[in-house]
Amino acid sequence: MSNSQGSHRAARGSRRAGGRSPAEAGADRATVQAPAPSSAAPYGGGASQQTVVDARAAAPRTAAYAPTLPYLDRGALSLVDPDAGAAPSGVVPPRHRAAVAQAPTLPYVDLRAADRAVGEEPGRGARARRGGSRRRRPAERPDTLRRLVPQALVVAFLAGGTSAFVADDKAVLLTVDGVPRTMHTFADDVSELLEDEGLDLRAHDIVAPGPEADLDSGDEITVRHGRPLRLTLDGRSGEVWTTATTVEAALRELGVRAEGAYISVPRSTPIPRSGLVLDVRTERAVTFMADGRERTIRTNAATVGEALGEAGIVLRGQDTTSVPPGGFPHDGQTVTVTRITGGREVREEPIDFTVEKTLDPELFTGTEVVVRQGRPGVRRVTYALRTVDGVRQKPRRTATDVVREPVTERVRVGTRQPPSSVSGADGLNWAALARCESGGRPGAVDPSGTYGGLYQFDTATWQSLGGTGRPQDATAEEQTYRAKKLYVQRGASPWPHCGRRLYR
Repeated sequence: MSNSQGSHRAARGSRRAGGRSPAEAGADRATVQAPAPSSAAPYGGGASQQTVVDARAAAPRTAAYAPTLPYLDRGALSLVDPDAGAAPSGVVPPRHRAAVAQAPTLPYVDLRAADRAVGEEPGRGARARRGGSRRRRPAERPDTLRRLVPQALVVAFLAGGTSAFVADDKAVLLTVDGVPRTMHTFADDVSELLEDEGLDLRAHDIVAPGPEADLDSGDEITVRHGRPLRLTLDGRSGEVWTTATTVEAALRELGVRAEGAYISVPRSTPIPRSGLVLDVRTERAVTFMADGRERTIRTNAATVGEALGEAGIVLRGQDTTSVPPGGFPHDGQTVTVTRITGGREVREEPIDFTVEKTLDPELFTGTEVVVRQGRPGVRRVTYALRTVDGVRQKPRRTATDVVREPVTERVRVGTRQPPSSVSGADGLNWAALARCESGGRPGAVDPSGTYGGLYQFDTATWQSLGGTGRPQDATAEEQTYRAKKLYVQRGASPWPHCGRRLYR
């Protein structure tokens, strides 16, 4: 390694540590300012031989601060006055301009004094001046030296800087999102390289090797930017991050089976860093049970209804499915189709009337008299008929309309206690008479409907004896009581065929 290379790396390490390198301190000591021109010196100024030697010795030390320049413009470099500043920035890379601004400038050299000093032999200063007229070289020599001295200093300056430039340059392969690029860099680690290239790393980005890794020539650096995917996969939505640059690569990275799948955008669509909205429906096996048959299809349909269409199954009328038609069909799912036929039926049905009973103290206990006959009403009922897969279901009432209102029946109920006996008729065989007339049945009525009860009263006779309503509606006790009263009035004549049984 050359002295200039070592000085350059030492200076860089010292600057990172926050201090000054030895080369910087040495350069400060090596810088020599030319003395002010003297009136005694020829050509209007002068510099001692020691001044020229120090200026030449300072050039190699100054090179340790010079930037490494890949291309040199000789016209841009010259020996200038210390007040003139540094070299033009147009030939210095932007990242090294700060270093150039801090580098010490070359000392000012008076070329006429340098020519005179070089023309003298070392160790013979005074004597050479006394005999200078005899030993002076031809007139064109000062012009030649005037050209050679600055060129020598520039060559010494560039020799050290170029060596450091060659030693610090690295050739690396940078691949960003799958695009490789070979480049040269002066960066010491990966993060510095990425910063120089304007690559900002975010939370979901990947860089290999890591940002803190040191750089050497021949290294390969890979950068993959994270991209958000607002993904709806088989009906479920969410956001995922991927470093893939295309939809097809992202699906492969996420482990999504794309064969036979529905994808909302072409697979070759690039994914920008801002993200992409993506809908994916993978291919699934769905089984349908319909019309006594089982059908299994592979589909990427979005709804059960759409999958039914692909299976060639048509829903009609009130047909239903075990899964809502708008639901998402999952892999391995079985969907049952129920065939439903329906109709309507209207029926007229009776409405039962109510019975209203009123207590009547004029009637004997156990006697009920119907004041108004009840009458049932009529209503019209509509039923929905339903047949499921050929099986008739129980009709379901859907509407009711009253055609005729029912009439309430009114009944009088006796509360009076009947007398226990009738004088002149208590000792007769009334049971035998009742068996002969009606078979002993209180509600018996003859075929003509004229006579009723135990003793076959006609209605007019019954009511004349104080009875109400019809005789067959009264209790057996009341009928016997009324029959005894009739016997007291008319004897056994009301019963011409059975009256004789009263005396047995």
